[in-house]
Amino acid sequence: MIKLGLTQRVEAVPGGDERRDCLDQAWTLLLERHGFLPVPLPNATSDVKALVDPLSLAGVILTGGNDLASLPGATNPAPERDQFESRLLEVCSERDLPVLGVCRGLQKLVAESAGELLPVADHVATRHAIRAQPLRGMPLENRDEVNSFHRFGIPPDAVGRDYEAVAFAPDGWVEAVVHRSLPRWGIMWHPERPPHHDGDIELLRALFGRPKT
Repeated sequence: MIKLGLTQRVEAVPGGDERRDCLDQAWTLLLERHGFLPVPLPNATSDVKALVDPLSLAGVILTGGNDLASLPGATNPAPERDQFESRLLEVCSERDLPVLGVCRGLQKLVAESAGELLPVADHVATRHAIRAQPLRGMPLENRDEVNSFHRFGIPPDAVGRDYEAVAFAPDGWVEAVVHRSLPRWGIMWHPERPPHHDGDIELLRALFGRPKT
């Protein structure tokens, strides 16, 4: 199996002084079904290089959940996750590891590249079509329906200095980006949640490699 590191959302335990790293089991079910082995990555680690290097990862997925703490109006921020993912992206650049940002993960990629995130209406717990303009080997096509679970969106002219927008919602907000030089893509929908699409598996294979069957 191809090993992929997955970042995790942070959840505060009500009534207790405890913060937990969490990963939706749907990620494991999706990835293992298609020959990938998910490796959850802890947010509280102090040495990202020492964590990542022994794992022999083929790449990293920045999963969804939590608002970036820097965003005005953030309701469930996790500053420790922001810091960990920033360091993780540095390590991925040094090791030439591919990265896929999903929902919040896409937002993190754009924020790290000095892009702009703004509140967006009618993009939470809904579905919509996307219009795709794929670049640099990103196998992306128009779709009639993807899921949508985000409160902050990316204007088409504000994806940051390192990225290009390659997919858009009907209202014009960015739904996918590709890095200009690194193996680094971002999508706003969740592949682990319905409606499932074969195109998402092709995205994983194109970015991280095709598992042996």
